[in-house]
Amino acid sequence: MNIKTNSKQVNKGDTFIAIKGISRDGHDYIEDAIKNGATTIICEHGMYNGVNTIVVNDTYKYLREYLYTTYSDKISKLHLIGMTGTNGKTTTCYLLYQALKKIGKKCAYIGTIGFYIDEKVKELDNTTPEIQDMYDMLVTCADQNCEYVIMEVSSHALSLGRVDGLSFDYTIFSNLTDDHLDFHKTFENYVKAKSKLFKKTKSNGKSIINVDDPNYTKIINNNVKNITFGFNKSDYQIIDYKYENYNTIFNVLIENKKEEFKTKLLGKYNIHNMMSVIIILNELKINLDEIKQIVSELKFPQGRLDTIKYKDSLIIVDYAHTPDAVENVIKCVKEYALGKIYTIVGCGGNREKTKRPKMAKIATDLSDYVIITNDNPRFEDPKEIINDMIEGLDNKNYEIVMDRKEAIQKGIDLINNKDVLLILGKGHEDYQIINGVKYHHDDKECVKEYIDKVM
Repeated sequence: MNIKTNSKQVNKGDTFIAIKGISRDGHDYIEDAIKNGATTIICEHGMYNGVNTIVVNDTYKYLREYLYTTYSDKISKLHLIGMTGTNGKTTTCYLLYQALKKIGKKCAYIGTIGFYIDEKVKELDNTTPEIQDMYDMLVTCADQNCEYVIMEVSSHALSLGRVDGLSFDYTIFSNLTDDHLDFHKTFENYVKAKSKLFKKTKSNGKSIINVDDPNYTKIINNNVKNITFGFNKSDYQIIDYKYENYNTIFNVLIENKKEEFKTKLLGKYNIHNMMSVIIILNELKINLDEIKQIVSELKFPQGRLDTIKYKDSLIIVDYAHTPDAVENVIKCVKEYALGKIYTIVGCGGNREKTKRPKMAKIATDLSDYVIITNDNPRFEDPKEIINDMIEGLDNKNYEIVMDRKEAIQKGIDLINNKDVLLILGKGHEDYQIINGVKYHHDDKECVKEYIDKVM
């Protein structure tokens, strides 16, 4: 695709479109694009010597219409599955990606942990890529004869039009809790942003809705077929669950018949994540016995309840970085932990501040001991982030270790006698952003290096 919105990605002969973003204006980078070889500039003002200049009223609208007109026919045969919600997007979409491959479907995944076709194609900067990158990936999927594309669709993406022009065969809703209010300002705006996905469901498409979340009524689109699931009364009602030998066994009422499923994934919230797999495979008329077998084989994506054995204890690395996710993970582990629970947690900088004290309180309420540390401070002072976390915190079962690597080592030193150490917040990420600089940091790598040193 020879149309670019990032001047750094411009090659000789490309067209550069100057888009006005949230924090940057593409018009400021036109000269850089020309130096890198752009031969056509599409902008809202100005004329530039030596290149073809096209002035339009709205460069983003121009880009959106260009992409749709140029590529919609090429990608029209792809079956798109889009999922939104605060938590569970990555796990659910990656489970679907695995499941569809197991029934012989050529498919792709686009989301937090990257772009996959058969194997990882590349890392992504955003959960849902910029619109031109999205179309570029979908064209690649079409060229490689993919039948299905499963994608995580973030509230930012829906607000900023990154999936404009796309129509979905299946849309999935997981849940909504306070998040990204630094961007959306109010919870109502956040809900409205999420609801946009369900208006993009094809007329003959289907929406899969978690009715256990009370916000589902605010996002549901009654102009398409809705398939509901949850512990509450629904089309696919979860009846009960139990843990057995580090597996979860759960029963679902399907067409008035109780069906038992077994999964390696632990936790009540992961039953919710698995339900979309069961529903879509059932909608595709896959035999229920085959669905049960597939469910039993599916694995967590990288950085989700990623478990490392250490002596007679467990160390778990997880991406949980919202209050709801932190609560879900610790409660899940409490159901099968035999010893104490130690938790390492921090909060990201330049993100929603109101969740910081909530996360510290949840962690200290539910854990035996907590180490509060850095996550991604970005452009904020790490000390101020931690001060926000502990403000008003009455619990005393915590300490502060600013350096994340040192915090992990301290946590490992603390555990014994079948204890569990939870390292939350970064999961699959292999970096920290401090003062705007990206440094290599991988929680799991830190764990393994230290274990090798002390064992």
